[in-house]
Amino acid sequence: MKLNCLIIDDEPIARKGMEEYVNEIDFLHLVDKCENAIKATAYLREHPVDLLLLDIHMPKLSGVDFLKTLKDPPMVIFTTAYSEYALEGYSLDVIDYLVKPVPFDRFMKAASKARDFYLLRHKAAVEEQPYFFIKCDGKYERIRFDEILYIESLQNYIVVHTPVRKYITYLTLSVMEEQLPVGNFMKVHKSFIIALDKVKSIDGNEMVLPNSGRVPISRALKDDVLNRIFGNNLLKR
Repeated sequence: MKLNCLIIDDEPIARKGMEEYVNEIDFLHLVDKCENAIKATAYLREHPVDLLLLDIHMPKLSGVDFLKTLKDPPMVIFTTAYSEYALEGYSLDVIDYLVKPVPFDRFMKAASKARDFYLLRHKAAVEEQPYFFIKCDGKYERIRFDEILYIESLQNYIVVHTPVRKYITYLTLSVMEEQLPVGNFMKVHKSFIIALDKVKSIDGNEMVLPNSGRVPISRALKDDVLNRIFGNNLLKR
């Protein structure tokens, strides 16, 4: 799971500093940088974003006023050289308020708060609605999360494998990944997502799932995959 971040700041040095911080944190992904709120407004019309790293003092439209224009804003961390706006910032339900110059440990703490809030909100949404619909063979099919064995990418299509059938639909793996409960599923290869609780065994660089399904494990992800699969349940002599 990665949070897609957008930096909005009129100062080039500040944008560069935030970019370096984002690149240091494995659960953050920088999608773009904007030098003012006007450009950010245009960007958000076309691109979904999970987290805004938003400066307050900017020309034409301040960060506070910009945030008030958004009907359904993403999570926000204010980054500013002025501490006097903190109270107003928190009244807008921002995740955190960072005063420049921002130490990395303070930024890491704010980013972790955003991640925890995202996971909590996503978990609540999944518990409320434990299924989704996809269009398959001209029909809309309902699939429960707990039915899924694994999901396979075939260029612009995905195949959702369940114990009873395969569902082929015109979606990308990244779009599907965003809809899955992060505690139950994991991307183990550039073309595969697996349901963690459905893994029967691990055979070399492959996972064995019910119905004789076999899914490759990426070398780059293998350590993380094994840690998620085994947890504290691996018995050793």
